Amino acid sequence: MLSPKRTKFRKQFKGRIKGDSKGGTALNFGAYGLKAMEPDRITARQIEAARRAISRHMKRAGRLWIRIFPDVPVTQKPNEVRMGKGKGAPEFWAARVAPGRIMFEIDGVSHEIAKGAFERAAAKLPIKTKVIVRLGEPTGEVTK
Repeated sequence: MLSPKRTKFRKQFKGRIKGDSKGGTALNFGAYGLKAMEPDRITARQIEAARRAISRHMKRAGRLWIRIFPDVPVTQKPNEVRMGKGKGAPEFWAARVAPGRIMFEIDGVSHEIAKGAFERAAAKLPIKTKVIVRLGEPTGEVTK
């Protein structure tokens, strides 16, 4: 499971994800990408589930880049604990994803395989996503 090796502080404020993504909005590595269309926190487990879905669909052909990293500790208090007595212990790690952020990139596979892989990955994620293609790449659509 993904998590930072070390952090400056053990716990963080929840914060808000406002506006569009500040960076990571262009394809930098692959020919195909999966772009977030909504703001949300993506947990390390969801990233790992999406990664597995993509690599299984691609049958380990091509190359995959994960462009997000879960660096936000999310705390939870135990069940049936009374109010107060401080903040809960860190339970899991999450990545803050703003609209426009490219989360995954693929290269070295056909358009159909990339599209299928990203559709399977999108089913594992809690947000709306969009498959994007680098300019000049064949998209598989027949033009007349």
